[in-house]
Amino acid sequence: MRLRRPLIALAGLAATALTLTACASGTTEEPTSAPDAAVGTGFPITIEHAFGETVVEAAPERVATWGWGSTEAAIAVGVYPVAVAEQSWTVGEGNLLPWVEAAYDDAGVEHPVVINDDEGGATIPYEEFIEAAPDLIVAPYSGLTEEQYDTLSDIAPVVAYPEAPWTTDWDDTISITAKALGREAEGEQVLADIDDTLAEQAAAHPEFEGKTVAGIWDGDGMVYVYTAADPRIGILTELGLEVAPSVAELDTSDGGFFYELSYEQLDKLDADVIINYSSDEATAATLLTKPETQAIPAVKAGRVAQVYDPVTVSSVSPPTALSFTWPTGMPALVDSIAGALAE
Repeated sequence: MRLRRPLIALAGLAATALTLTACASGTTEEPTSAPDAAVGTGFPITIEHAFGETVVEAAPERVATWGWGSTEAAIAVGVYPVAVAEQSWTVGEGNLLPWVEAAYDDAGVEHPVVINDDEGGATIPYEEFIEAAPDLIVAPYSGLTEEQYDTLSDIAPVVAYPEAPWTTDWDDTISITAKALGREAEGEQVLADIDDTLAEQAAAHPEFEGKTVAGIWDGDGMVYVYTAADPRIGILTELGLEVAPSVAELDTSDGGFFYELSYEQLDKLDADVIINYSSDEATAATLLTKPETQAIPAVKAGRVAQVYDPVTVSSVSPPTALSFTWPTGMPALVDSIAGALAE
């Protein structure tokens, strides 16, 4: 099975069998960017990544993003991409994530071209990238293969992930994107603001300190468990929580962001609280009543924080530079974790 970013992979991509359409008309006009989007410092800039290194010779004026989080990171430091990856599982074909759309509208910037990604990164519509005419493609949190990277590099310089697909930390996604755009100082400020938000949430919940957590997605005959390498779980440690030791003990992923755990082994997934990610409320409720999942100690005890519906799941999977304060995202998840631990 070809895997996309975590939330889409584990949703099975059931709703993404959409017809391939060209989305890049009109991309030869002026860049879809804020007035100061081309301003940056420190060029040429060299970015090292899993496929070598990329040199950004000058401040880019037509940025394209691929994968997850880099769109928001670019916007947060003042650069509005001209083309962004489609998030079909979350908002449907050709649409923008709500926090991204709001950012463009608030800035009075023309919406970007939405690059088709209905196969979760398994294929890349190179023709759409060519039509968008980017001078930089930013993809630090993506599933790019080396072949895809090489082909995209014939279109424009590409910034890939530093180590492995879909494992780049949320803060590294922001800092790598900011550096590539010549806006490291702006990136540091974005991260400082997020750190303040997380510190406030941690201070408000001292009961989180030292409690263990595991994140899951209930599949067909098995449960998908997110590893500590997955940023959606890593971010929770900023709140004082710890990834449950059982997550590592049961891990068969060989460094991946998730692994499959059979129903027969669910009793071994020991954690103070389980975070259950689901596609809708009805599916989320099923976890609490299925005889098989009752084998998970925290589920049996009712210590489950539920995250469901595509937009809400996306806002915390992992959070991005624009979704940390999304009302139904991290703030709601923190409240849900607190409620679960109180059980």
